[in-house]
Order: sequence, then structure tokens, then C-alpha cells
Amino acid sequence: MNIGVEPRTFELKRRHARVHEWTAEWVIIGSGIATIVFVVLVLALLLRDGLPVFRYTSLPKFLFGRDWLPLSGVFGILPLILGSLLVTAGAVVIAVPLGVAVAVYIAEVAPPRVKEFLKPIVETLAAIPSVVIGFIGLLVLAPVVRQVFHLPTGLTAFTGSVMLALMALPTITSIAEDAITAVPRDYRAASLALGATRWQTIRMAVVPAARSGIFAGAMLGIGRVIGETMAVLMVTGNAAVVPTTIFEPVRTMTATIAAEMGETVQYSPHYFALFAIGLVLFVITFAINLLADLALRRSTVSR
Repeated sequence: MNIGVEPRTFELKRRHARVHEWTAEWVIIGSGIATIVFVVLVLALLLRDGLPVFRYTSLPKFLFGRDWLPLSGVFGILPLILGSLLVTAGAVVIAVPLGVAVAVYIAEVAPPRVKEFLKPIVETLAAIPSVVIGFIGLLVLAPVVRQVFHLPTGLTAFTGSVMLALMALPTITSIAEDAITAVPRDYRAASLALGATRWQTIRMAVVPAARSGIFAGAMLGIGRVIGETMAVLMVTGNAAVVPTTIFEPVRTMTATIAAEMGETVQYSPHYFALFAIGLVLFVITFAINLLADLALRRSTVSR
């Protein structure tokens, strides 16, 4: 009896395993398809409500115009594009080196007790709402920037960059730390056996081996920075002018949409222009992610 039951039990278990595997496979495929569908739907919405703005202005005037005066029918978003890029670039310059340095310290240098203390704190920073970050920048950082740099106002692109760097730092640090920790111990042992110091091992062996994960963390941090709204709306001054330095007030594309969408008349030229800004932001974000993916694949192939 037992001889006959055991093959049946084994067969039933194998069938259940196949069903579970098939279910998991189709859930993953369905999730991927749903993601693509959502992105296509968002793009379709932006195209539907953004392209009509070109009945009232031309593409060159819209992209390269220096004046954003929607009540007068002038829709030039060059100041908004430059403001977004300036704030994002400043945040990247601050957040990426600092985030990688903190990740290296937590993964390779910090004692176990310090690591157990720092890692939850860094991850907790990611849970702080952006409006709270904006309040901190408005009440604490902006006055300091105004006094230190002797500016008429502390609400500048630099203030926005610092606050956005603070928001991107947990993402970059957490992912980079995981990537560094995942580097096999054999890499460290081989480097030390060849006579390298601890810092040379970190710089020449560990960090290059974790380059893909560090790059992915940096891109995720940049993605959060370029799409942030509330913090930049509160601390950058919201001046729709072409910036000449990082210590001037600017207005970003996301802040413009958030500030003006609730006050515009639906299906008016102003309404279409705001959706067109969203379309430009979508294209910029897609281009950044595409270039990052290509660079990541190239670095992987070269290794």
C-alpha cells in the first residue's frame, strides 16, 4: 500500500508545484503588462490634453520662449525647464557623492553597533513627507542661506537643491549600501592578499564591483528629485525667469503645474499648456531613464 501511495503523493506535489510556478509566472507577466499599459495611458492623456496648446503657440516658442505669462497667452517654458534642470543638477551633485560615501561607511567601515543604529535612521528619512521637508527648508535653511551668502532672499535654487538632496539621500544610500554588502567576500580577501590596504580595497575592488547597484540607486534618487513638487514649490522662490546662478529664485515645471492647475479654466489655452509641461517632463524623465539604462548595460558588458 505504501509503495502505491508514495508515487501518487509525489505526483500530486509535482503538479501543485507546476501550478504554483505557472501562477507566479503569469502574475509577473501580468504585472509587467499592467505597468506598460499604465505608462501608455498616462502618455495618451498627456498627448490628448497637451498637444492642443500648439493651436495657440508654436513648438519653438513653447520650448524656447523666455516668458511664462499664461494670462496674456504667452507660454514660454524655457525658464521652467532650466529651473528644473538647475535644481536637479544641484541636488545630484550634493546627494550622489554623499550618499555613496555614507553607504561605504555603513557597509565597510562602521562597527556593527553603529551600523545597526545608522541604517534604520537613513531608511526612516525616506518616510518623511515632502511637505515637511519643504517646511524645514522654508523655516530653517532659507534664512541661513540668505544670511551666509548675503542674498535678498533665501528662497533660491540652491535651497531647493539642498532639500531635494536630503530627500534623495536615503534612496541612494540604502540601495548603494545593499549593493556594496552584496559584493563577495572573496574580492576583499584577494585584494588584501595582494598587499592592498583597506581603503585601497574599498576604492579599487569593492566599489567598482558594486558599480551597477550604486548607479541604479543614483538614478532612482534622481528620479525622485526631478519629479518632486511640494518641497521645490515652497523653497525655490517660484520666479519664472531664466536663472543665471544657482543663488537666484527659480520655478520648476512640477511646481508650475501644482500651483496653477487648480486656478485655470478647464480646456483653456492655459490648461492645455500645463498638460504640455507635463508631457515635456514625461519626455525628459523617459530620456534620463533610457540613457541610464543604456549606460548601465554598457558598463555591465564592459565588465
